[in-house]
Amino acid sequence: MDAIIGILLICSFVGMVIFCIKGHNLMVGFFIMASLWTFLPIIGHLISPNEAFVGMTINDMLKAVYQTAPEKYGASLMNIFLGAFFGRILLDTGIASTIIRKSVELGGDNPAIILAIVNLITGFIFTSMTGAGSVIAIAVIILPILFSIGIPKVIAFFSFTGSVAAGLFLNPINFAQYSAFFLNSNGGPEYAYSDYFPFGILAFITMIIVVSLAAMVYLRMESLTYAWSATKNAEVVDAPGISLITPFLPVVGVIVFNLPVILCFILSSMYALAVCGELSGGFREVCRTISRIFTEGVKDTSSLVAFWITLAMFNDAAFFAAPYFQVIIGGIIPTAPLALCILFGILAPLTWFKGPLSLIGSGAALLAVVSQTTNYPTTFLYPLFASVLIGMAHFDITISWNAWGLGFNRINGIDYMKVALIPGTTVALILELANFFLNNPL
Repeated sequence: MDAIIGILLICSFVGMVIFCIKGHNLMVGFFIMASLWTFLPIIGHLISPNEAFVGMTINDMLKAVYQTAPEKYGASLMNIFLGAFFGRILLDTGIASTIIRKSVELGGDNPAIILAIVNLITGFIFTSMTGAGSVIAIAVIILPILFSIGIPKVIAFFSFTGSVAAGLFLNPINFAQYSAFFLNSNGGPEYAYSDYFPFGILAFITMIIVVSLAAMVYLRMESLTYAWSATKNAEVVDAPGISLITPFLPVVGVIVFNLPVILCFILSSMYALAVCGELSGGFREVCRTISRIFTEGVKDTSSLVAFWITLAMFNDAAFFAAPYFQVIIGGIIPTAPLALCILFGILAPLTWFKGPLSLIGSGAALLAVVSQTTNYPTTFLYPLFASVLIGMAHFDITISWNAWGLGFNRINGIDYMKVALIPGTTVALILELANFFLNNPL
């Protein structure tokens, strides 16, 4: 009976892969999977008692998935909301756009140098900004500049999306989002952002270097077509110079001063509003400004909240499904850390189209299997999956901002994937090997 339940669970896993590839709603998909991975083990346990569930009633199992699991993310959601509030301030005050324009000026008239500088600055900006709205808002500033100095659209867009991914390696909000998948990963001490930070720094540097070098190689292979007139936009107002350090303040506060993430976002937000003159009105006006920006930030993350609720259900349902997966495929997945790292690096393209290595897709099911099969701690498993999830999966054309960018800028999706394939796989493989040497659990 255990084998039959295991086969049914594997079939549901395949169904989830197809569901994701076809672009259906992930929130709905995770709820369906959570339900299947709860009720199939319940049925199997009733017919043939499984020792993994000894002492648990059916009501206990249902409560664990549909009540206790969603309640775990209260603190994490507050981090998300405050991060979105901070990101909205960077956009509304013009701080982000000013940083980008200043960085372009540093590059002079050399497209390769401009591209490298813009990559670095974009990466820094997205260490504190996140979400599709923020990415698109920055893209409409950066991409016309890159196009206007002759950089081919596909290279410019690849370079931009790669630099966004570099920033997300260090972004505390994305860390909170992705680490939510690992709440049940074999116990052990809590895996905090400060624990992950050294690997995040390495990943940031690796991503910026590989993407910039690849873009420069592609530039040498392409002829540049200049369109300087594209830079003639309406008059813009630069944010004060003292405000340009704002995107870096939250990370500095968390790492250097060991302050709480939420406090760092609040203090950084107030600093940005103050130096940009947004707090100069009366008390009521200031309150309205803060309330408006916070509301807009929360709207930016509203879909993420629903996604997390169903993700929490799925994560806890995976606990009940894991014993049956172990029966079927427990002997197939390599358990040696080096083999796992090399396998993930080589197969990194399987993160595309929400594939089996992408946590934001069917990869969440694979995590449940790997976690139960290897019993490795989060200190190893998180970088194992993050290396491909950020280093490669953020080139996936099904990601909302990538889909928008390709369509809005009329870039061929196949051409973009060809440009991103080798650099993305290179980043993933380098980081997987680094994870083995830095976080080997054995």
